[in-house]
Amino acid sequence: MTTTQRDATGDAKNAEASGIADTRRWIERAVIGLNLCPFARAPYLDGRVCFRVSHADNSDALLDDLCGELQTLHAADPEDCETTLLIAPFVLADFLDFNDFLDAADAAIDVLKLDGVIQIASFHPQYCFADSAPEDIENCTNRSPWPILHLLRESSIERAVDSMTDPDAIYRRNVDTLRRLGWAGWKALWSEAGD
Repeated sequence: MTTTQRDATGDAKNAEASGIADTRRWIERAVIGLNLCPFARAPYLDGRVCFRVSHADNSDALLDDLCGELQTLHAADPEDCETTLLIAPFVLADFLDFNDFLDAADAAIDVLKLDGVIQIASFHPQYCFADSAPEDIENCTNRSPWPILHLLRESSIERAVDSMTDPDAIYRRNVDTLRRLGWAGWKALWSEAGD
């Protein structure tokens, strides 16, 4: 192995470790810490959230990785892997490009005959809801440190929704939480003092 190959391998390992560490911090401080998803705590603490980092640098390669992860999650025992976060640090940095990619992601579910079995939730550093301005704090419900495709089992979603009287209350509560927190509070979540 040449020095260049070793450096590239080291960079890839560093990028993977950093992608997972950043994503774990986001889950712990925002998703669970702010209770943005009341169903995230149990599988995360039980170690049933699988973290995968895609090294894809174009959307075709990311689609290949996504198809592999969809099949892996489908084949996995939910007691070992309830859900998968596919982290994409090297591609789709622009939110509009990422948003366009979601059509291909949904098509992959159909092609793999996983419609009604697995669905994809999307998270991105620049996430912006259709009726929002980019600076609206409520966009932070779906803002993550890297572009992320969250692969969810439909059966898990159904159980979670069935356990609630008003599932739509989650979104309303999240908006209220983020508006109370404000941008200063959101930025403080990521300060080094929190590490």
